[in-house]
Amino acid sequence: MELTKKGHSCVALRHDGRTLVIDPGAFSEADAAVGADAILVTHEHPDHFDEGRLRAALEANPAAEIWTLRSVAGKLTAAFPGRVHTVGGGDTFTAAGFEVEVHGELHAVIHPDIPRVTNVGYAVTVPGPDGAPGALFHPGDALTVPDRPVDTLLLPVQAPWNKVAEVIDYLREVRPRVAYDVHDGLLSDFAPPVYGRMLGPDGPGVGGAEHVRLVPGERVEL
Repeated sequence: MELTKKGHSCVALRHDGRTLVIDPGAFSEADAAVGADAILVTHEHPDHFDEGRLRAALEANPAAEIWTLRSVAGKLTAAFPGRVHTVGGGDTFTAAGFEVEVHGELHAVIHPDIPRVTNVGYAVTVPGPDGAPGALFHPGDALTVPDRPVDTLLLPVQAPWNKVAEVIDYLREVRPRVAYDVHDGLLSDFAPPVYGRMLGPDGPGVGGAEHVRLVPGERVEL
């Protein structure tokens, strides 16, 4: 599986000639979802869900499909009948050849006075001998701990709803082999060295995970 960072919380996964994109929102690259065979959206906030980007992707590829929560699906179903699928915690499905499990229910608390929206995370694996026992996991806007091994964690490093102590504890609990930063679109150039030090070998410890930051457009093999 190949992983490409597409800006902020958006990534593209490629395996066996097919592409799965997660959370092409307003802070991701403008064409982040174009060319996707399947798209997953974790929740309705605009930095994860941009209707224009999704419509462009579905129009560019008439075979492309979307899996997402009811709050997002309802905005697209009428225009793309049969191509938008509603999912929730506990569901499993196959999308563009990737095996996907859905984990979680709610967005993290931003403030007690702000209502919580629904949010799910996606554990993604590839079938057959190429598939790793641990999944790639994108939690969306929550620190959900899936009840399965995680090899590669997409780690929300900065958001209105988190702090670095929670990020460290989350890495310790999930215990992935490697963590790649996501949800970093609001960070200035001063931030990566700080987060890198806190989440790296000179920090307080993150359960042995390797911590890596990708810039938009950079890709790695998993």
